Amino acid sequence: MATKIKNKTLSKSSKAWIKEHVDDHYVKLAQEQGYRARAAFKLLEINDKQNLIKNGMTVVDLGSAPGSWSQVAGRLVGSEGQVIASDILPMDALPDVTFVQGDFREQDVFDKLMALVGDRQVDVVLSDMAPNTSGHKAVDQPRMIHLCELAVDFALTVLPAGGTLVMKVFQGAGTDELRRQMQSDFAQVKSIKPKSSRARSKEMFWVAVR
Repeated sequence: MATKIKNKTLSKSSKAWIKEHVDDHYVKLAQEQGYRARAAFKLLEINDKQNLIKNGMTVVDLGSAPGSWSQVAGRLVGSEGQVIASDILPMDALPDVTFVQGDFREQDVFDKLMALVGDRQVDVVLSDMAPNTSGHKAVDQPRMIHLCELAVDFALTVLPAGGTLVMKVFQGAGTDELRRQMQSDFAQVKSIKPKSSRARSKEMFWVAVR
């Protein structure tokens, strides 16, 4: 039996977060359309603008749990394409998505991902990865930059010319340097702030084409 949480036990910030979440248009829309998280609409908007993921493509989704980006990608590539998702955390099964649990930095996990790719080329790498935040920028921002660097390294390893990386970034210390480095490795790097991304959020999404 669920236990009710009395409002008086919650801080003002917790109450505000709960109210924002309950009232959130995209949270309601995700529930209505069967997506696992509101983040699905960020990728949908990015894809609508850039026309990146198409039927029959091969997509690798890094840090995929709980799976909303994999859901979107799976629907877009269809049965003729494939989505290979990976996360340290477990993820429930999805149609047209193959999940590998583990750290993609480890050789055995990377080998499993590439074995699934097989003779096909990777068309798009997705990364909605973010660290568990502590609330301290001096700690959280370097962790986020590190995750971005890992996604970039992976993308440079697997993407051919014309392949695309879609990656979440937290604007702040280290992003200018990261972008300059990416501009030397990719033919094009664009920034997109989807409407479904909360205005107060410092997240931005970079679309980098090799």
